[in-house]
Amino acid sequence: MNELVDEIYGSCKQDLEKAYLHQQNEYLVIRAGRANPHILDRVMVDYYGVPTPIVQMGTVTVSEGRILNISIWDMSQMKNVEKAISASDIGITPTNDGKVIRLVFPSPTEERRKEIVKQVKKICEDTKVAMRNVRRDSLDMLKDLKKDGELSEDEFAAAEKEIQKYIDKYTSLADEEAAAKEKEVMTV
Repeated sequence: MNELVDEIYGSCKQDLEKAYLHQQNEYLVIRAGRANPHILDRVMVDYYGVPTPIVQMGTVTVSEGRILNISIWDMSQMKNVEKAISASDIGITPTNDGKVIRLVFPSPTEERRKEIVKQVKKICEDTKVAMRNVRRDSLDMLKDLKKDGELSEDEFAAAEKEIQKYIDKYTSLADEEAAAKEKEVMTV
């Protein structure tokens, strides 16, 4: 087939993979009652005037199932780290014993679990919308090739089916990911 079509396929696959990976990264930071170091990925600390992720300032470990321990290498930054965590939207108040900052994750209520499941479903739907946009863009490029005479009607139809296969594969992966996260959230 045409190398322009192969480029469109490659671009489509790459964009679908990005959307899927984005969904997975969004699920990593959802708090489901278990201690998860990724919840701190977006928390930035003002470290001598430079916004710095907590993971670059110390060691983050999980002790027991619901407790995160943060050991800061530069002890003078303890208060700044604590302040950044308190100001973030993770909804957990840090405790500090002078050496280690602890985040204790409470067990979510049934109502909170249902809210989290709604959030999981919304992320999945947003991912599928992004995937449909990728399909639309890919098909638009194929239509342009057909209009310019670079693709026959049959080649266009075959390419359209191939694009749809990619979309179907990645939307089912997104649904599986959402179902797994939903199950994890609802497990007490």
